[in-house]
Amino acid sequence: MTAQREVLSTEEYTSEVVALVTAPVASEVVDTAAALGRVLAQDARAAGDVPAFANSAMDGYAVRAADLADDLPARLRVVADLPAGSPDDPALAAGECARIMTGAPVPTAADTVVPVELTDAGDHEVLVRELSRGGAGAHVRGAGEDLAAGDLVLPAGTLLDPAALGALAGTGVATVRVRRRPVVGVLATGDELVTGGGPLRRGQIHESNGVLLAAAAREAGADVVTGPPVPDEVDAFTARLDELTASCDLVVLSGGVSVGTYDVARIVLGDAGSGTFRHVRMQPGKPQGHATWRGVPVLAFPGNPLSAAVSWQLFGRAVLAALTGTAAPAWGTAVAGSAWSSPPGRRQLVPVATTTDAAGRLVATPAHQRGSASHMVTALARSDALFAVPQDVTDVRPGDVHPLMRF
Repeated sequence: MTAQREVLSTEEYTSEVVALVTAPVASEVVDTAAALGRVLAQDARAAGDVPAFANSAMDGYAVRAADLADDLPARLRVVADLPAGSPDDPALAAGECARIMTGAPVPTAADTVVPVELTDAGDHEVLVRELSRGGAGAHVRGAGEDLAAGDLVLPAGTLLDPAALGALAGTGVATVRVRRRPVVGVLATGDELVTGGGPLRRGQIHESNGVLLAAAAREAGADVVTGPPVPDEVDAFTARLDELTASCDLVVLSGGVSVGTYDVARIVLGDAGSGTFRHVRMQPGKPQGHATWRGVPVLAFPGNPLSAAVSWQLFGRAVLAALTGTAAPAWGTAVAGSAWSSPPGRRQLVPVATTTDAAGRLVATPAHQRGSASHMVTALARSDALFAVPQDVTDVRPGDVHPLMRF
């Protein structure tokens, strides 16, 4: 007879599974340009001043403000032409200026840039009609104005997206130390699972959890090891678990975690591993399990498709974040876009499609008429977030504000 399971909140269970990770994965140095989707393992600091030199923020003329202080309009002699990338640093005597393009170095003798729009755009002599509102120093980007050499560009734990890579490259950071990609093993269990499409016999279903979990792990920055579904048979399950834990940092499995006679994940992990099985106050995804197998964390999710997907969003992503040293996925808030009922005593996690209303509020509307029914495999395809209804709320009304997690 199966012992009664301890019941935990989602927060309590998240803390429990994150504690399976004793340290982040190892780090390595890679070229910045090849680091998309990686996580910084140490702070990245500017290699030099940014900008590296005083440069022009406008197309116009580099001038000495003192030459224009007394009387405008004024005529100045144009003694140099400075395109972006020019190494020249022309001397400027009284009454002289240099034509300059955006990004070009401002001559040492100049302190101000007059935009071409405030002049007659002369080539050898220019009429300056007025100065910008900034007066002396206008339109000059000072050396080190953005960052000084050694300043922090991005802290350890930053997930490197295209904007982050641009910031690193722009500050002279050619290589970065990042976490290696965690390796996640994905294992779907069940005699009823069939891959490859085609007709089904009575009692069979198309396997989808392994496909979804593998894709979700890859999208989150992991390398993935997967294979065909494993039947509800102890020896086959144990052998596959041994194979995966030999090369993976985390194993995620679906199916066989409830209290049934043939729930092979519970039987094997509970008997031969350090398996812990809980009931979590959530709907869908109430039965959950975790273990350490050959030193590798194992997360055991329910087999119903929506339950497995929601479990990954809450628990799989949190464990993967611990492996890479990043922050766990954050919750925001949104307002309900329609009315529906929620089960008492459990946090309802509803796949929703989000929009923005006229007041600028994020509005969440259930993506499927069945809400969070655990077997609704198509619900996630229409959604972009999870809307969390607290366990003490049984009726959701339009305009109610509750937590939301983006996929």
